[in-house]
Amino acid sequence: MLGIHDYGLFVCAGILLNLMPGQDTMFIIGRSLSGGHRSGVGAALGISVGSLVHTFAAALGLSAILATSPVAFTVVRLAGALYLVYLGGRLLLSRAASSAPLPSPGSRSSFLQGIVTNVLNPKVALFFLAFLPQFIDAGSPMKTLAFLALGATFVASGTVWCLTLALAAARLQNALLGNDSLRTLIDRVVGGLFVVLGLRLAWLR
Repeated sequence: MLGIHDYGLFVCAGILLNLMPGQDTMFIIGRSLSGGHRSGVGAALGISVGSLVHTFAAALGLSAILATSPVAFTVVRLAGALYLVYLGGRLLLSRAASSAPLPSPGSRSSFLQGIVTNVLNPKVALFFLAFLPQFIDAGSPMKTLAFLALGATFVASGTVWCLTLALAAARLQNALLGNDSLRTLIDRVVGGLFVVLGLRLAWLR
């Protein structure tokens, strides 16, 4: 159907790939630990929407620009890195500047942050461009629809896993509600994690 072959293998491979920890996983866990289940779920859904954006980009051939243009790749990479460093630095500096608790990031804020961090990660764009075509017949007249179908499948399984991560991490955060010093420490660790992820993305080649 639509020129898709080995669909079962694609589903299995997609699930295994979703289970592998990466930048999105760390972002969701960080948001859950700092803001609870609403923030974590918002981040998870934002990541999923970002993945859908990459799916459409791959289907329309836009991801090929990142694969062939060093300038475009560098611009997107550095933008994503700066955004992650900004999020991490905000946690670190705000906590360091005041002992008053920061307001927890809401679900809407985390949702939008999840979209931005995912869309500005060129590794995700290149992944969709490299992974999906392996399961589409080269002669298929409906390659765009095939891309969208495979991308939707991958995002669906990924969303289930991301929501599971968010809710599991949020349970830990709920257990820390009465310990302000430990919550402050966790927020600083999460902020540091975001900064490290941003620097790691900045050094990506």
